[in-house]
Amino acid sequence: MSETNISRAQRIIARCREIAQCTEVSGETTRTFLAPAMHRVHELLGGWMKAAGMSVRVDAVGNLRGVLQGAEEKAPRLLTGSHLDTVANAGAFDGVLGVVMGVALVEELAAQNAATGGVMPYAIEVIGFSEEEGVRFAKPFLGSLALIGELRPEVLARTDANGTTVAQAIRDFGLEPEELSNAALDPAAFAYLEFHIEQGPVLESEGAALAVVDAIAGQTRMTFTFTGHANHAGTTPMGRLRQDALAAAAEWICEVERYAAATPGLVATVGKMEVPSGASNVVPGMAIATLDVRHAQDSVRHEANLHFMSAAEAACQKRGIELSTGGFDQSAVPMDRTVTALLGGSIAKSFCPPARTLTSGAGHDAMILARRVPSAMLFLRSPGGVSHHPDETVLVEDVEAALKVGVEFLARLRDDRAMLDQLVLNARTYAEAAHA
Repeated sequence: MSETNISRAQRIIARCREIAQCTEVSGETTRTFLAPAMHRVHELLGGWMKAAGMSVRVDAVGNLRGVLQGAEEKAPRLLTGSHLDTVANAGAFDGVLGVVMGVALVEELAAQNAATGGVMPYAIEVIGFSEEEGVRFAKPFLGSLALIGELRPEVLARTDANGTTVAQAIRDFGLEPEELSNAALDPAAFAYLEFHIEQGPVLESEGAALAVVDAIAGQTRMTFTFTGHANHAGTTPMGRLRQDALAAAAEWICEVERYAAATPGLVATVGKMEVPSGASNVVPGMAIATLDVRHAQDSVRHEANLHFMSAAEAACQKRGIELSTGGFDQSAVPMDRTVTALLGGSIAKSFCPPARTLTSGAGHDAMILARRVPSAMLFLRSPGGVSHHPDETVLVEDVEAALKVGVEFLARLRDDRAMLDQLVLNARTYAEAAHA
């Protein structure tokens, strides 16, 4: 690896860490939807975008957007980017790395064009989405939903913990919610490519730097409420005279773990348990548990959900417990095969071995963009499998590898006009399906 390559990867990492200093909570990185700290993020990234020759604007939902024009005014447009908001007490790379990588790719491209006098046959738009995590308003993907025209009026009326609506937060940032139409996807967009840390331990366990994402797993989130009868712990005999809600929930949790472990690709997590009015000397009368179920195939996830419901009902029937549930489903989102193949080919050309594929267990802006435009994702290894934590990091050599793949991806689009034309045609099919 040359010194030039090391320095450009280190610069990407340094920029991510500089952005991490933009926070609404002193001493940590916390940056929610259109918090005042986001102004400084826009200043930093916007400055780097302009220096790379991009035109820069902030749309009405607060997405930062930089465009490097192509050979023609209405040239096809490649999108890349990720989100700029964070969870509470976050790391420096979740989301932000994808935006900084996009700027770095434009810098590489601009340098090549300056050296050769060439102009790309397509434009590149780098997008820093204003919101993906759902922290402030308990509603994720505000930035990317606005891009595809699906930020509904009722969402603008949602309030945060201080009673501020989404619409008012937009105004407080100096923008106008009435102008949301200017956030819409450019009609010339033909593909979206997102660079993102894996946020898990798989790549590190395999000694791999990168992976192509084949799909974003479907997800079910539910709440199970077990209602029995509270009674004195010392005077209520064991067995049929007890209606122990927590015991029923515990039996069910063990079955959730067993079934998920035996089903390839399935993950199921009871992440929170509450025992209202619990005490050491009281038979628990109620237990409330959350369930998170994910798989790349919706049919497998739905079958698991049915099993988990049956298991809960069986545990309750055994103890005379009542069960109630609520929640929502989110379908799995496959990445576009053509763009994914192009990305995989870029890895093979750069590093020879076939590209490793992974299913993303976490949601990303790519799953929203995929409703309107062919989309793909490239994962970078997460050291220690750590994410959503201050210890989150990346390796210099992995960032350089991802940048190398990105440059190859851009070059393939530049040099293969037939491929570019096919992607443009595919994008029209996506757009027609979305409006059908």
